[in-house]
Amino acid sequence: MDLSSHLPELLCPAGNKERLKTALTYGADAIYLGGTELNLRSKARGFSYEDLIWAKGQAKHYNAKIYFCLNALPLEKDIPSVKHQLEMVSELKPDALIIADPGVISLARKIVPSIELHLSTQANTCNSYSVNFWKDQGIKRVNLSRELGIKDIRAIRSEAHEIELEMFVHGAMCMAISGRCFLSAHLNQRSANQGLCAHPCRYEYKEFRMDLEEKTRPGYPTWTLEQEGGYSKIFSAEDLCLVKYIPWLIKNNINSLKIEGRTKSESYLALVTDVYRTALNDLIHNRFQPKKYLQELALISLRPMGSGFFLKNKIFFTDKQTGPARNKKILAKIVKQLDNDKWLLQVKEKWQDSLNVELILPGLERPTVWSEDYSLENESGLKTDIVHSGMNAVVRTENTNFRENIFIRMN
Repeated sequence: MDLSSHLPELLCPAGNKERLKTALTYGADAIYLGGTELNLRSKARGFSYEDLIWAKGQAKHYNAKIYFCLNALPLEKDIPSVKHQLEMVSELKPDALIIADPGVISLARKIVPSIELHLSTQANTCNSYSVNFWKDQGIKRVNLSRELGIKDIRAIRSEAHEIELEMFVHGAMCMAISGRCFLSAHLNQRSANQGLCAHPCRYEYKEFRMDLEEKTRPGYPTWTLEQEGGYSKIFSAEDLCLVKYIPWLIKNNINSLKIEGRTKSESYLALVTDVYRTALNDLIHNRFQPKKYLQELALISLRPMGSGFFLKNKIFFTDKQTGPARNKKILAKIVKQLDNDKWLLQVKEKWQDSLNVELILPGLERPTVWSEDYSLENESGLKTDIVHSGMNAVVRTENTNFRENIFIRMN
């Protein structure tokens, strides 16, 4: 098999313009993003009409695609907004719409019949009959439920033809089925299904001991929760990480590998995109190195990483109890070149000029820049030995590896 013609698409998130540029810089084939409402990520600022025009131009420059999310589960009062969003995209013509609700699909087929429709993970598609049902409704691609394992996915692909299949391969997992959670609505009156999730599953809770006795099993606890001091994230799922299984996904004709994280940081998006892009490219050249990819991902992961439901016996790739050691802090993002040896920075972490640093270049290239080979300045051009998070600064160097939109981290 010629892998270069069979590689799946790498689909990456963008919660704003800066994240879109980051994803494209590090190798995304396609970007999924939302407007200012009904896109399941209210914390992400979203893209205005003008932003979407700009986004299409950026994607075209990188030969990438844009998918527009309209995947909230709308209430009756939201239908006018749904129609407004569809009318807006009818002019912009993104490469596809990502939708979960059957009513929104029906409206999309009437208002934007020429735009490709992709089914969101919120639809919780778990079998080939569901996949083929959605194909009959005009859906071009289905994002399979995260709750599926290897055997389920293989069986679905064997029975679902002439339709694209997409899978989440990296990022946050939800404790509820395909994200249909009501904890946030219960605690904070913020519905996850409207894009307003407050993530109470990530909160820390304290309970010394709680026993639950089931009615037909009297006399002893069916479930016991114990806590030895402090607070625990007892509902918090680990992050999904399937980079090791990309060859299997290709063999089983998964068309698109999706990364979660429209509200994650730019640096997180940069590293995860770079790892998966490099892994895909390495397969072409017969140098696939899963250990290397996992080591890099461990530096940026926010929670322990595991195989989720993909394997019958779950595997954790970082410590289940303590999570990864994140010892290489992101120091700055290079915004633009000001002169031959002068670059504008957005500082992300306190940076002293005595540090040796690494450039995070696409292709998992991490060249070292020694402390004697650069100097730091404030925005006024005055030399300084330290810059702080949140400020803009300038770095002077003759290092030829510097370029716009890349990140710098501790060595």
